[in-house]
Amino acid sequence: MEKLIAFYTNNIVTYKEESKKVKSKLLRSSLLRLAVFLLAAFGIYFFMGNAKIVMAVVLGAIILFVYLVSKHSDLQYVYHKFLALIKINEIEIDVLNRKFHNLPDGEEFSDPMHFYSQDIDLFGKGSFYQFSNRTALEQGSGALAKQFTDNNIDNIEQKQEAIKELASKPKWRQQFAAIATLVKAEVSYKTIVSWMEKHNPFIPKVMQYVPTAFAVVSVATFVLYFLGLISGFIIAIWFFTGILVTGFFFKKVSKLAADMGKIQSTFQQYQKLIVEIENVEFASKLLKEKRNVIVNNSKKTSVVLHEFSRILGALDQRNNMIFGFLGNGFLLWDILQSYKIEQWIAKHGSSVEEWFNVIAFFDAYNSLGNFAFNNPAYVYPIIHKEGKVLKVENAAHPLLDPAKSVKNNIDINNAEFFIVTGANMAGKSTFLRTVSLQIVMANMGLPVCGTAAEYSPIKLITSMRTTDSLTDDESYFFSELKRLKFIVDEIQNDRYFIVLDEILKGTNSTDKAIGSRKFVEKLVASKSTGIIATHDLSLCKAADELPGVKNHYFDAEIISDELHFDYKFKDGICKNMNASFLLKKMEIVD
Repeated sequence: MEKLIAFYTNNIVTYKEESKKVKSKLLRSSLLRLAVFLLAAFGIYFFMGNAKIVMAVVLGAIILFVYLVSKHSDLQYVYHKFLALIKINEIEIDVLNRKFHNLPDGEEFSDPMHFYSQDIDLFGKGSFYQFSNRTALEQGSGALAKQFTDNNIDNIEQKQEAIKELASKPKWRQQFAAIATLVKAEVSYKTIVSWMEKHNPFIPKVMQYVPTAFAVVSVATFVLYFLGLISGFIIAIWFFTGILVTGFFFKKVSKLAADMGKIQSTFQQYQKLIVEIENVEFASKLLKEKRNVIVNNSKKTSVVLHEFSRILGALDQRNNMIFGFLGNGFLLWDILQSYKIEQWIAKHGSSVEEWFNVIAFFDAYNSLGNFAFNNPAYVYPIIHKEGKVLKVENAAHPLLDPAKSVKNNIDINNAEFFIVTGANMAGKSTFLRTVSLQIVMANMGLPVCGTAAEYSPIKLITSMRTTDSLTDDESYFFSELKRLKFIVDEIQNDRYFIVLDEILKGTNSTDKAIGSRKFVEKLVASKSTGIIATHDLSLCKAADELPGVKNHYFDAEIISDELHFDYKFKDGICKNMNASFLLKKMEIVD
């Protein structure tokens, strides 16, 4: 961990130094703009009697000022990117020190009806999502959550190679993440895609040529005016002609400008993210496939997006009172830019969603690569088509402090079912969540917390935290029965690793024992693989009568009137329970 902290600390020092340099440039840029303004004011005052020179000073000052504002904006962007990079590295140091509970927890992705997400602390406060998520985009966060919940066992080795490669590119990942954090979209990507699909063009095709011709005539009138061949009255007539032509489209252009203004920043920032993807070469198949979506075109996607951002920026100049007035009067500015926007949408609008999806993919996989980078001691499971379902040496839960967590070996074959007994607080539930998360991580292509691992891909399904539902007038017991029915139905259609924690808690002991035994018999008969934790020792008899069923336990000992746990996963049946001891110890009963 010391090497990782040193890496992130060095980054912080470097980026702070760079940000100071850019801040100095920003100050000089502000002073230069002030100087241009003052010189222009002086020029207007000095040449007040000469209308031609005054007009030339005004036009020159506007052009120069717009250029300087653009350069200043570029510097501001660079400065804020350095601040974002500093924050990224500070967060990583905090997470390495187990301080991550202030990060987004993904609670919005929690689904009590999902195959496993509700049971294994996947989302919410202190969850694995909160621990590992570094996405910066709304769509990226959703893409990462989908990786967590997909229960997809396809192409795991490709996923592993992609994550390994991204883990080896920390500088690139951080640059991409910093740029992504600067995306401040007013509307969601779904809204943008929907708007692109539904937009109805309103600028006639003839307007492809009219603004250019109009601009040429405007330039000619100014030349003739400065040569003394025509009067200023002619320029005024031509100017108001332009205003009149633009006025025919004013309402629709204003609506278009309002819509485009909301998404302009998104496209500008997304264009920068596309550039980052284009400028890196990937070796892994999955990353190459995703990158090829944006590079296998006659023109780079970044160039296409930059063109669109530039057009949107040009249309936004209508909000500059002076430029908007003169631009429409002499250049038919609104019409020209609106036509360009509509042509761009017609040509590229259908590809926007695909581009957004690629960016979201890299935003999500950045988190996975970052997780692997931060956990170099973790191992990528060796994937087998058959054989061991899950074998991990020295397995632990990634959310537990590695300095304190007790590691256990996991070794379960196909069609084996473990019955795990143990005292309260001895580690049964933590072990079940450890096994479950190992499977989820393996299916995502992540390295798992262990020193060696083998895995035969299998989907996961759990029943560990069933709750009653007052809104649905549903008892706890009935909710649990529905969950068990869900499991029974699913294993008819696919292969699952089943994790159960103390099932049928909502009924009496005798009924529970009979029902649990029959349920285990049904699972074993279906050749299912999994684990069930229970306090019911009678269920352990199934190991003597059913093939593939094995007993394991977590122990507790009372030494010198104190309760001790070793949290070790052992073969056999637990003999020591602690409920009555704890009741007495806490003076609840005599």
